[in-house]
Amino acid sequence: MKRAEFKKILKWAAVSLFWLAVWQLAAAAVGKELLIPYPKAALFSLIEMAGTADFWRAVAFSMLRIIAGYVSGVAAGAAGAVLSARFAVFKALFSPLLHLIRAVPVASFIILAFVWIKSPYLPAFIAFLMVMPMIWTSTQSGIENLDRRYLEMAKLFGLSPLKTFFEVKLPFIMPSFTASAISALGFAWKSGVAAEVICRPEYSLGKLLQDAKLYLETPRVFAVTAVVAILSIILETAVKRAAGRFANDKH
Repeated sequence: MKRAEFKKILKWAAVSLFWLAVWQLAAAAVGKELLIPYPKAALFSLIEMAGTADFWRAVAFSMLRIIAGYVSGVAAGAAGAVLSARFAVFKALFSPLLHLIRAVPVASFIILAFVWIKSPYLPAFIAFLMVMPMIWTSTQSGIENLDRRYLEMAKLFGLSPLKTFFEVKLPFIMPSFTASAISALGFAWKSGVAAEVICRPEYSLGKLLQDAKLYLETPRVFAVTAVVAILSIILETAVKRAAGRFANDKH
């Protein structure tokens, strides 16, 4: 293991221990598990859940729904950005819609969409709705701010449109696209789980969270919340590494 990687692991371990200590002290100060459980109680609750098939089904189905919404949102956002940058009419028509999606609270969309969309599909739709405008706006900005001198050089050297896209345009657009894709994943995950809490589809982390709240099982609430946070970090790390490998391959 490299020294830099070892230092990074030590840093994360120290930070984690610090916040665990804060949690322990807060639980001791409050003295009521119903309000703040001890870390040990949340850990035991997590171990208990992890021993059941329903828990792993909930994890799998939640990830499937939210990743489906995220991927479709990225694809739609990228396509919309290209069309907006290419056609002024398309940009004028859809710009108010993007502003509206960004302005309206997520909870409002969840409640409204719940009237039209079945509960198993609602989290994916909400994740899609949160991701699409983020990708659309940042990618469109990257396309519109593309340095035209590079395009003129590509034309001068006789590069084909396809090669111009991959060799000139894509490397210029990718940094803004990647940054928005990483940020959008966190929004997709949070909004998707929030939708699950409201619509309660079978086998979902949101349903587990809501059930634990209804039955006043606070350690389980903390345990499921920790699972949601850990899965979000894992997915974001995977996207960052994929983006990093793509960037290295381009160089």
